[in-house]
Amino acid sequence: MAGHSFADPSLAALYDRLNPWGPGDDFYLGLVREARSVLDIGCGTGRLLRRARAEGHRGRLTGLDPAAAMLVQARRKRRDVEWVLGDTRVRLWNGEFDLVLMTGHAFQELVGDEEIRRCLAAVRAALADGGRFVFETRNPAARAWERWTPQRVRRITADDGTPVRVWHEVQGDGPRRGRVHFTETYDSGLWPAPRVSHGVLRFLDADALDRFLAEAGLAVAERYGDWQRGPLTATAPEIVTVARPVRAPLPTLPPH
Repeated sequence: MAGHSFADPSLAALYDRLNPWGPGDDFYLGLVREARSVLDIGCGTGRLLRRARAEGHRGRLTGLDPAAAMLVQARRKRRDVEWVLGDTRVRLWNGEFDLVLMTGHAFQELVGDEEIRRCLAAVRAALADGGRFVFETRNPAARAWERWTPQRVRRITADDGTPVRVWHEVQGDGPRRGRVHFTETYDSGLWPAPRVSHGVLRFLDADALDRFLAEAGLAVAERYGDWQRGPLTATAPEIVTVARPVRAPLPTLPPH
């Protein structure tokens, strides 16, 4: 789960251990392999682009993330990728990328309508003709937040051998206007006190996503409910979206 806690350098160093490589990473890596130029928005530690470069990807790879601590991890492990600090407002890309990604449920951290519109407008501008924007959100019908309880503890080990326990807890009874407020707690017997951060994630269904995409001049080309490209159903865990730019219609010429 993405969260604001990774602005803390010591917790950012735990991200890859807390989120081991999985089927979603394989899905996105396959897309990156096919693209000449890639922009990864909310790239975190840059694991996806680092892997692609290590495999021999020779094209342009750009990772964008607002958390400096995450990019410290990215730069420390790979310097032949362009790492950019900030969000989509820090730089204007104009038709420069074959593929724009938002992985790790980063899209759900856009909690306001204007945040979503601003991000999608930047994505549309960044895409080359025929480019693709690919991202995933948790399917609200699957109600994933009901499993974010203190009883579900993840146990990981930091680089220095420190054992760390991590859990999440939803604040309130559940979504409020499609937004889930939660805490993310990190604790170790070797620390003086737990470290707690507060986060908000927005859950949008496919129809709402499609309206935002259409406003930005993007249209859904493919839609899946899981990383095996299964159909989107009421019980599917994900809404995986592949969108393409919509060409502006040619002007209608007046009759002679």
